[in-house]
Amino acid sequence: METSIDWGDEIWASSIWMAWVSAVSLVGVLVIGFLLARFTAWGQQFWRLGGGFFTDKRTRVLAWGLIVALLVLALLGVRLTVLLSYWSNDLYTSLQNGAEALAKGDRAARDIAETAFWRAIWLFILLAGLHVVRTLIEIYVGSAFEIKFRTWMTEHVTTDWLGDRAFYRNRFVGQTDSKGDPQLQAGVDNPDQRVQEDIETVATQTRQLVFSSNGSSTNGVIPAIVTVVSFTKILWDLSGPMTLFGTDIPRAMVFLVMAFVLIATVVAFWIGRPLIYLTFLQERLAANFRYALIRIRDGAENIAFYRGEGVERSGLMFRFTAIVGNFWQIVYRTLKFTSWNFSITQASVIVPYVVQAPRFFAGSIKLGDVSQTSSAFGNLHDSLSFFRDSYPTFTGYRASLIRLDGLEDANVRSRSLTEIRTGDTPAVAPNTVTLDGVSISTPDGGRLVDDLSLGLRGGDALVIKGRSGAGKTTLLRGLAGMWPYVDGEFVRPSGTDTLFLSQVPYIPLGDLRTVVAYPARPDAVSDDELKAVLQRVLLGHLTERLDEEEDWAKVLSPGEQQRVAFARVLLTRPRVVFMDEATSAVDEGLEYTLYSLLRTELPDTVVVSVSHRSTTDQHHTKLLQLVGGGEWTLTDIG
Repeated sequence: METSIDWGDEIWASSIWMAWVSAVSLVGVLVIGFLLARFTAWGQQFWRLGGGFFTDKRTRVLAWGLIVALLVLALLGVRLTVLLSYWSNDLYTSLQNGAEALAKGDRAARDIAETAFWRAIWLFILLAGLHVVRTLIEIYVGSAFEIKFRTWMTEHVTTDWLGDRAFYRNRFVGQTDSKGDPQLQAGVDNPDQRVQEDIETVATQTRQLVFSSNGSSTNGVIPAIVTVVSFTKILWDLSGPMTLFGTDIPRAMVFLVMAFVLIATVVAFWIGRPLIYLTFLQERLAANFRYALIRIRDGAENIAFYRGEGVERSGLMFRFTAIVGNFWQIVYRTLKFTSWNFSITQASVIVPYVVQAPRFFAGSIKLGDVSQTSSAFGNLHDSLSFFRDSYPTFTGYRASLIRLDGLEDANVRSRSLTEIRTGDTPAVAPNTVTLDGVSISTPDGGRLVDDLSLGLRGGDALVIKGRSGAGKTTLLRGLAGMWPYVDGEFVRPSGTDTLFLSQVPYIPLGDLRTVVAYPARPDAVSDDELKAVLQRVLLGHLTERLDEEEDWAKVLSPGEQQRVAFARVLLTRPRVVFMDEATSAVDEGLEYTLYSLLRTELPDTVVVSVSHRSTTDQHHTKLLQLVGGGEWTLTDIG
């Protein structure tokens, strides 16, 4: 029995096809990728966020190697699907020939048909086996691409976010227009979600949208396009003329499926476009709700003392109500989108049979031709419909790109904000601090400190006082390079020789060793040093717990946390230390002990303290009083 293609020559023919199509597809990926990155908003956002993965000398070889592998595997899947359509033609043709032979009583023809049937079965086992192996390899390579890309993006985004204090200063830049849809205001809310969820979405869906997922030969831009080209030829060969409104249309099946899918796709895009904004809003609302829950967890003790459960519940339900409202908007829009897509998909099932039935009953084609027509039409329809069916996925992908680009844009803009001019102290006088014409303002332009100039040398200790809101802590923020509404010059020792302590010490995750050594790495300080410094700040009861991992921000009392901060000063041994209400949580006796320890062990260190207590004055040599309205006075103590 004559087969639909020459299977004996197919290995060579498929090899030539794979080589040619792979080369053309790779060139197409490069050209189209360049055009998208150059002329589309989301393409520019993607390249800004992830382009370095494909150009960085550390990752580009691996990145492009994985892309080529995924490309070849996707194209191999398309080729196997094409071959399976020819196999189905041979299978059903053998069954039809066998049925005709039985009806005529032609034993020889029946034997030929039976032989052809079993040959088709063995061929299917081979093709299906190859398809299974290819799919498993594609899943592994695709997963490798996703984790490598996600790792690179996580490192890139977190490095950019943590660099130059952008993680703090980007709160001053407000919201940005995201370089895209003007109704999407990305802002800098919930950076944790952007780093964790949005990077995962971009890394995963980049692979799935371009190369397919789960081994599908139509679920991806590249396999969809190649499938369209491959099955258009098959359908062209199988199609016959059709008369429509008195006009003969040659190869009607091809033009029918093209028009069918084009109209369906245009309508689907029109229906689904609002999902981009709704999905973006969904992520923001969910992140805000999750953050509110985290705030309750972190502030559980204070909430319990205040008996504020009712207020917190009201706040949670208010945020959750917004989530529900957004959810129903998505549901209504998705119902419209899905009902249209589902109706089109169901209608497409019977179209090839309806069109080919007259030719089959006229004896112009065989059952195998009808089967292959259905297969070709289905694959062609699915491939052309990929862009329509994947639109909901793309809306989530686009929303994630907008949020990540918004974070990066906020980081860039935060670096352009004003920062105090700094200089390093000269080598001949390393333990000195100079402030020259330093002015601090509020965001609305109100003056907190105006034209402050002073000098401190080794052993000096300055205490800053003033009414609440006078700008004491803000002055320290300005000197630390955190506050953007600042002017003037600040000369101090460079690097870790200048240390700033906040009122509430930061307690990192990890064991106690990590907590005490911070900001140094835990392996940079020996256990003996850690135990000795804990003893000196009266935390000897913790010396045997260095290896314990706890939520130390909850385990340690506020007073113990402030003593840990003093331990860090003794370990770091800075030339200058700025402390903001560093003893507010300890009693006066402990305050005296800690300051005395600091002045004894670091006699040449310049100490600058913000304090409300009069008991701290005895440990300082100068008083800076912030009067208000930018006015200040500087006097000696004692």
